Amino acid sequence: MSYDSTTAAARPAKATRKGGLAHRPAVLGLLTAVIVVDQLSKWWAWRYAPLVKINYGGNIFVGDTISQWYADPTTGALLDLIDFGLLNVATLVLIHRRPPAVVLVPGGLMIGGWFSNLLDRLGLHYVTAPGSVRGAVDFIPLDPIRYNLADVFIVCGTLLFILAVTASTLSTNRSPAASPALPTRHRRGRTWVSGAATATCLVAVVGFGAVNYGGVTTPNPSSTTDITR
Repeated sequence: MSYDSTTAAARPAKATRKGGLAHRPAVLGLLTAVIVVDQLSKWWAWRYAPLVKINYGGNIFVGDTISQWYADPTTGALLDLIDFGLLNVATLVLIHRRPPAVVLVPGGLMIGGWFSNLLDRLGLHYVTAPGSVRGAVDFIPLDPIRYNLADVFIVCGTLLFILAVTASTLSTNRSPAASPALPTRHRRGRTWVSGAATATCLVAVVGFGAVNYGGVTTPNPSSTTDITR
């Protein structure tokens, strides 16, 4: 019986590719679920929650100066672009590193929460909170600050992610992962084209939001001050 070394060598790579394809929908599905749940809650809150308001700046963790940068139409738009790039990098790491479920789930909750809040600023607030200024819809009161479900996902996901990564690092000895097959030149070309198209659309959306900056911070215009250009 002859032994085909080429076929044997190709099997691990093929198995790795299949594992990667199975892992990618799991990550994207988790992120989608977090975003959908959060956006539905914001849609409801803008119409029915008594203490809802728009956070058009930053948060207590970045300080007053950076919060003002986020509130500004121009610098806020630039920061949104940077945040979008960072979150995409984090998503790619989560997909390609293929961590165990105990790490993947809190990581997905954390990234999904950040994505959902960022989507508010990138234009989804036109749907969930019509007439509002660019920003995240907050409706969970915790004096003197209000939060949303995305914030809950971010805080809980971050804490669980840190614990999971620490426990995994201390208790497991990971075997070296098989090197994935390098993409073909054609596949790399398609990736660059898709990336360029996505970036162009994103810049157009952010630019439109920066130019058409304005709106209210609560559903009732009579009880709030309009945000002007």
